[in-house]
Amino acid sequence: MTNTTPVIWLAVPCLQDNYSWVVHAKDETIVFDVPEAAPVAAALAERGWHADHIVLTHHHADHIQGVAALAGPATRIWGNKADAARLPPLTDPLWPGATVTLAGLRIEVLDAPGHTLGHVAYHLPGAGLAITGDSLMSWGCGRLFEGTPAQMFDTLTRIAALPADTLICSGHEYTEANGRFALSLEPDHPALRARMADVQALRAEGRPTLPVPLSLERATNPFLRSADPLLQAALGLTGADPLAVFTEARARKDRF
Repeated sequence: MTNTTPVIWLAVPCLQDNYSWVVHAKDETIVFDVPEAAPVAAALAERGWHADHIVLTHHHADHIQGVAALAGPATRIWGNKADAARLPPLTDPLWPGATVTLAGLRIEVLDAPGHTLGHVAYHLPGAGLAITGDSLMSWGCGRLFEGTPAQMFDTLTRIAALPADTLICSGHEYTEANGRFALSLEPDHPALRARMADVQALRAEGRPTLPVPLSLERATNPFLRSADPLLQAALGLTGADPLAVFTEARARKDRF
């Protein structure tokens, strides 16, 4: 991966288990989702930055409720035009498939329905980041509040096709809980056991488990492994269509 623009990124913990993602390059700062304003404002002030851009993944309150308090008079606010009625007022409506350049960085807007119908994700290829909100999550995926299993499966399939070294920046610190579910399906899977050991060590030190390389998600996330014979066998669905495997895994997670 080559990038001529020096990039600094931060994961800012908010609320009980949310993250706001801050990306700074070329003296501009982009804030992806604002669960609450105070910790994000403090992180920016510590570095002498301000929110030039606020970019939103979806309309749920725990991702947008800090926008008004964080935004300054010149802050540009970006989000899915199709969901504008449920988002803070947008200065710059976006649409899936669009590409914009902020802080000198190319940002690809990815359609990501499933958790909500208007959910979008953002791929920053030059920075090696994907801001996935509550679509692809660390070792899991978001609940289907509005979309269908087929929509979420398609969303995850497309995100999983990004470069393997992409760092997945999801919206919550759910890794350990998601890992417990993955291990409930395949308790003896060596890669899952190794990942859980790493996750528990990080959490014991009070450190975040994100971002996480997409390559690790492909290898261990049950919602990206619907074609894996080992997971299919664990679910009693050997040889089944991957969408059916995903749907069963998502249903079991909802009951877990």
